[in-house]
Amino acid sequence: MEGLPTTSKSERRGRSKSSQTSKPSLVMAFFSCLAWLYVAGRLWQDAENRTLLTNLLKKNAEQRPKVLTVEDKLMLLGCKDLERRIVEAEMDLTLAKSEGYLKNQLQHSQSLSGKKLLAVIGVYTGFGSRLNRNVYRGSWMPRGDALRKLEERGVVIRFVIGRSANRGDSLDRNIDEENRETKDFLILEGHEEAQEELPKKAKFFFSTAVQIWDAEFYVKVDDNVDLDLEGLIGLLDHTRGQDNAYIGCMKSGDVVTEEGRQWYEPDWWKFGDGKSYFRHAASSIFVLSKNLAQYIHINSASLKTYAHDDTSVGSWMMGVQATYKDDNRFCCGSINQDKVCSMF
Repeated sequence: MEGLPTTSKSERRGRSKSSQTSKPSLVMAFFSCLAWLYVAGRLWQDAENRTLLTNLLKKNAEQRPKVLTVEDKLMLLGCKDLERRIVEAEMDLTLAKSEGYLKNQLQHSQSLSGKKLLAVIGVYTGFGSRLNRNVYRGSWMPRGDALRKLEERGVVIRFVIGRSANRGDSLDRNIDEENRETKDFLILEGHEEAQEELPKKAKFFFSTAVQIWDAEFYVKVDDNVDLDLEGLIGLLDHTRGQDNAYIGCMKSGDVVTEEGRQWYEPDWWKFGDGKSYFRHAASSIFVLSKNLAQYIHINSASLKTYAHDDTSVGSWMMGVQATYKDDNRFCCGSINQDKVCSMF
């Protein structure tokens, strides 16, 4: 009995506890392997998907044009007809600029005899000048049937006015009512009638008049001028056929640089060190031939205006082949006996 090996209770408990501990470890290791295999599989699958997607995008990018042409865009937008009209308009504009006018855009209003009008005379007026207008109608400016007969001779006369800043107010309504009675207004719908907007009025007048009437000359007259109408008609009649004519009492003078003084010019610095205006026709009355009026119409959006309408028009004439005609008969303040105008 003494020779047989014996095992103590403590050794049996240790062996049993070690056996119990190793089983959960094996289970955990097994599940860890499964988790690792699952993650590795997903990563491999994601990498494969990314590679496939990248190749697909690259292939589509190679097949697709890098930059859409204008024609493609127009086709997508369904603007083929618009493209055609734009091309036609550009061709017409190019032709118009080369010939000095817009082709097929003039509304020719001629005398009853079918002849081209001699002149369109625009008399500037304002909302508070009804008394002056009645004075003109009773003196040098015909009215009613006499005005119609003058148009048969080839001369159109209209009072020129814009619209009120508050469209449709009593000022506008009064002018509309007066025009229904007298029918002697040219209302510039796009122009705001205000003192500070006066330089822009010339653009609107010549641009509108040349679209409505087909005439040899377009005459601007201030509202403080007494006109010798027959003398002006005779002068213009002898000037027929002179293209590029810019006629008036030509002058120049110092540019007023002090703000607050009369005739102040905000853009004085543009006139050089001498601060002197270029040669231009005095504002009281001046004449433009048809093609010069058409030039203003075509380029009205880009023509620069200065503080005064006469210097503005003079600056426009410097950019074209205008023929300056300095005629002292247009100097309304002179003592010349055969002048066609005088100051009220």
